[in-house]
Amino acid sequence: MVFPFHGRVGIGLIVIFWPLNWLVPNWLTNSDSPFLISHFGWVGFFPLWLGYCLTVSALTCLRKGNSILTRNFFAYCLLFVISSPSWWLFELINWRTQNWFYEGRSSVTNFQYAIFASISFSTVIPAVFGTAEWVSTFEWTQRPLKGIRFTIRPRNTILMFILGWLMLGLLIYRPRYFFPFVWMSVHFILDPINTWLGHDSLLSHTNRGDWRPVFSLAVGCLICGFFWEMWNFYSYPKWIYQVPFVGFLKIFEMPLLGYGGYIPFSFEIYAVYHLITGIFNMRSVTDPFKPVL
Repeated sequence: MVFPFHGRVGIGLIVIFWPLNWLVPNWLTNSDSPFLISHFGWVGFFPLWLGYCLTVSALTCLRKGNSILTRNFFAYCLLFVISSPSWWLFELINWRTQNWFYEGRSSVTNFQYAIFASISFSTVIPAVFGTAEWVSTFEWTQRPLKGIRFTIRPRNTILMFILGWLMLGLLIYRPRYFFPFVWMSVHFILDPINTWLGHDSLLSHTNRGDWRPVFSLAVGCLICGFFWEMWNFYSYPKWIYQVPFVGFLKIFEMPLLGYGGYIPFSFEIYAVYHLITGIFNMRSVTDPFKPVL
C-alpha cells in the first residue's frame, strides 16, 4: 500500500514546524518585533501536532487499511472539538494543584492565551486516540490478560465512583500530597457513569475480557507523552513542572515517575470523550477500537 497522502502532509508539517518551534524563538530574541517573539511559539504548536496526528493516521492505514480519519472525516474533526474543553478540565484542576505552568504566559493577553491554548489543546485527543489505534493493530495488545474479565457489577461501579470522588476530594484538600489523583479521579468517576448510561467505557471492554483498549491507550499515550515532552523541551513558550517529592531524574522537563501519569490520563480522556458523545447521541461516531480490527 502506498503511504497515504495525508501522511505525507503530516510528515511535511513535522519537518517544517519541529525545527521552527525549537530554533525560531532563539532567532527572534534579537528581533526588533516583540510581537513575533511572544506569538510564534503559541502559533507553532498546533501545526506540529497536526502533523503528528496525520502521520500516525497514515501509519495506521498502512497497518489495517483504514483509520479514524479515513473511516469518518467528520468524526475525526470532532475529536479536535472535544479535545479542547476536555483538557481545560485538567487546567482547572491544575489551578488548585499548580503542578505545571507555562513559561511565556505573560507575553500574551488573557484572551489571546485562551484562543492559542484552546487551539493547541485540540490536538490532545486526536493524538492519543490515533496513536492508540495504531498500537492496537499489533497482535501483542490482545494477549495480556486475554479472556480475564473484570465483571461489571453494581458494587464494582459504585465502589469506583465513590473512590473517584474520594480521590478528587483529597486532591483538592491536600494537593501537595494527593496530586497524583489528578490522573485517576476523573476516570474513576466517569467510567462508571458511562457504564450506567449505556455509553461505551473501558469497563464494557474488560467485562468482555477485551483488554486491548486498556493496553493500546496506555502505550499510545506514553508514546504521545514522549513526543510532547521532547518537542516542548527546546520550545518557547513551554510548560514547566513543579511537582512535590518526585521532581528528579528528569527526561526533558518531565520527572521520570511523572511519565506514569500518562497511562491513567489516557483512560480519563477516553471516559470524557465517550461521556460527551454519549450525551449528544453520537456514540457510534468514532472510536479507535471500532470497528473490530
